[in-house]
Amino acid sequence: MSIVSTSINDNIAVVTIDNPPVNALSHAVRDGVSKALSELNNNDTVNAVVIHCAGRTFCAGADITEFGKPPVSPTLPELMAEMDEFSKPLIAAMHGTALGGGFEVGLACHYRVMDGRAKVGLPEVNLGLMPGAGGTQRLPRLIGAEKSLEMITSGKPIKAEKALSLGVADLVSDDLLCDAINFAKDKTVRRIRDLKCDAGEELFADFKKKIARKSRGFLAPFAAIDAVKVACDLDFDAGIEFEREKFMELVASSHSKAQRHLFFAERQAAKVDGIDKNTATRDINNVAVVGGGIMGCGIAVNFLSSGMAVTLLEITGDAANAAKQKIEKIYASNVSKGRMTDTQMAAAMNALSVTTSYDDLSDSDLMIEAVFEDMNIKKEVLSKLDNVAKDGAIIATNTSFLDIDEMATATSRVSDVIGLHFFSPAHIMPLLEIVKTDNTSNEVIATAFKLAKKIRKTPVLSGVCYGFIANRMSSCYGREAGLLLLEGASVEQVDQTMYDFGMPMGMFSMLDMAGIDIGVMARSKLSDDAYDKRAFSVHAALVDAGHKGQKTGAGFYEYDGRDKKKHALVEELAEEFAKKYNIKRDDISSKEIEERCIFALINEGYKIVEEGIAQRTSDIDVVYAFAFGFPRYKGGPMHYVEHLGLKYVLKRINEFAAKYGDRWWRPSPLLVKLAEESEENV
Repeated sequence: MSIVSTSINDNIAVVTIDNPPVNALSHAVRDGVSKALSELNNNDTVNAVVIHCAGRTFCAGADITEFGKPPVSPTLPELMAEMDEFSKPLIAAMHGTALGGGFEVGLACHYRVMDGRAKVGLPEVNLGLMPGAGGTQRLPRLIGAEKSLEMITSGKPIKAEKALSLGVADLVSDDLLCDAINFAKDKTVRRIRDLKCDAGEELFADFKKKIARKSRGFLAPFAAIDAVKVACDLDFDAGIEFEREKFMELVASSHSKAQRHLFFAERQAAKVDGIDKNTATRDINNVAVVGGGIMGCGIAVNFLSSGMAVTLLEITGDAANAAKQKIEKIYASNVSKGRMTDTQMAAAMNALSVTTSYDDLSDSDLMIEAVFEDMNIKKEVLSKLDNVAKDGAIIATNTSFLDIDEMATATSRVSDVIGLHFFSPAHIMPLLEIVKTDNTSNEVIATAFKLAKKIRKTPVLSGVCYGFIANRMSSCYGREAGLLLLEGASVEQVDQTMYDFGMPMGMFSMLDMAGIDIGVMARSKLSDDAYDKRAFSVHAALVDAGHKGQKTGAGFYEYDGRDKKKHALVEELAEEFAKKYNIKRDDISSKEIEERCIFALINEGYKIVEEGIAQRTSDIDVVYAFAFGFPRYKGGPMHYVEHLGLKYVLKRINEFAAKYGDRWWRPSPLLVKLAEESEENV
């Protein structure tokens, strides 16, 4: 069957697109639809045309592999213009997920009939773009400016019933093609471009304020708002011209290049060397979680929410019941916020069991320990799990730092041991670091990746090293932030600089939120030469004084509820330790703060790749974007190098090594190699 085919029955033509897997609007599709419409426009026996797609979905969107390449006619906007000129009723029969350009094709039609399970939306903002084929001009004319702004700037799809209530859909059907053909029989031409959109200046000003915090630093949402405003102020053709100009500006921007990089990086991260679709996996239906603290309960919620049975083990009955109450509280909060129903909460809670006996875990397909971050304790737990685990059960650890190869020796099944590192809060944070040991089988790794998809996590593979990818890199960022305090920068200056860079919060605010004592405890188990003790001296002194962060009312800041203010003790401690370590204090520029913190991440990232801990640099970008909120419009620390230039980054790292010593600033050999091969000018 050709990519685009036409059939005619009872004076209604059906144009079918068949471009698996998702009917992306490639040039071949656009050209096929254009030719089909041209022929049908001149066919007097045809009264109306239904555009329909084979397979599991209507056009899922534009072919993003064409972005940045020279346009080939007909472009998507050119096809939309042809559809506007079409003289007969056009009906889109939409199923699956019609997103971006796919939804814009539907909007260029005169009517939309949707399958009851269909979803439509304009998610371009997630790629640093805005709709570029009429979406910002047609949607507000159809449903009004305010609802259009919500859809376009959030990028979130809506279901068919919602589309019907908004007026996006004209009919929701259980027999899509049949109903679309019948619907087409008595319709007249109704072009959205001919409708009017009215909205005042205040709506757009207020909406920019509404999204200011969430969209801080991004270009696309605000460009889209301006385009929707144009839809209300100018005629359709002028609006289309404005939209296209802004769209092309965004395509060429570093923001969109970075966000598109992450889009592909996230998908690439799920591909593991030596593992493919033929690699065997194990069924995971029953999960055991050992440890009922905040992390253990959050981990349990992931599996419960995905329809799996969970047995949670604690040392005492009181602790087990307290864990159950924590999980119930998480679900109650979700119900109160409309994220789930009472029925869904009841189903999740009914799938939860709590126990104090390891014997009750013997039927589990997957066992995850989430206990105190201590090697001896974790090995003891894994040994007990090994004693009761059935054949084929996977034993996992949620450790953030510890050597999983050593941990696995506590079991008789080293090939079945793997790290599943969740990030707190575990039921919210999207990243899952899957840590393979020297002996973890491919079957277990493949199962872990399959499981990540089931519980809606973004997985990245890591090898074993202290801190794996995420925390190993973060410790370098933390090292520089800590040294900057001793050298004369203030907590507020470091945090503000990194916030201005695009991080959701500065290092010290993050430490206060997580608890300063966690890092202090982890470092207490390291040898003195394993980290720069100077950099974390203030941290240890604060903890010794009982100031562990928000939970104690003071840390690097003092807290009154959520409000924070300068903590005078921090400055005193910084001066004290600067004197102790003979560090000269001086004014430090924001540029140096930013580069010290970010370039430390970058240098360590290259070391992680050259050591084989990460498969590729783009995996590191996914980790830092999803775990620590590295601004998506900068693409992750490793992609950001491309914006700065490899030679410039290496030059600055060499300068830092000369000034501060190469114990920590020694350039990664991989960075040196790539910079030498680069044709950039410094």
